[in-house]
Amino acid sequence: MKISIITLFPEMFEGPFSSSIIKRAIDKKLVSVEFINLRNFGLGKHQEVDDTPYGGGMGMILRVDVLEKAIESAKDKKLNKHEQKVILLSAHGKNFDQKAAAKFSKLKHLILICGHYEGFDERVKKFIDAEISVGDFILTGGEIPAMLITDSILRLVKGVIKKDSAAFESFSPYLEHPQYTKPQDHKGIKVPAILLSGNHLEIEKWRKEQSLKITKKLRPDLLSKAKMD
Repeated sequence: MKISIITLFPEMFEGPFSSSIIKRAIDKKLVSVEFINLRNFGLGKHQEVDDTPYGGGMGMILRVDVLEKAIESAKDKKLNKHEQKVILLSAHGKNFDQKAAAKFSKLKHLILICGHYEGFDERVKKFIDAEISVGDFILTGGEIPAMLITDSILRLVKGVIKKDSAAFESFSPYLEHPQYTKPQDHKGIKVPAILLSGNHLEIEKWRKEQSLKITKKLRPDLLSKAKMD
């Protein structure tokens, strides 16, 4: 799988993508990530990518002509619309979740567009497939959401992490059960006896019960969503 990230600040990705699971996946050639600098498609000697909004108002708006050129350069012309998607990271978008991550992980190519300044020219929506938001809060730009989304998608790509590890993680479809390690007793707080019993069937039953209990308490909306699905 390949993820292309269109951004004004490609240097922001150097730290998060140069270590841990993502780096190992890239090194093994299981996935690839490229950063496309929007400034390279800017206009004039100053490579301008934005302008003032029509009708007046604060801030600057990213230009549709510049964005379209960057999108077209990122696309793989050999892929069809079912293999490749263009996603605008926007507060207007549908909230990103594990179900969306799983869906995107099956693509051959995903293009993420990071916003900045006061937003995009509305006409850019003619050149994308969907809008995605990572939550109901305001960020300076789309770079951090792009990091979150890329991480969540790439770890689902076949071979990136062990199959058993992915199967029992949070939001699949419930919150994960409690985990414990040594010491068995820390200041009187003990590891549940069932986990030390060696009875794997009972341990699995306990974990499922705990997962359901935690989800009911902290995220009952996930249970409702699972029933709807």
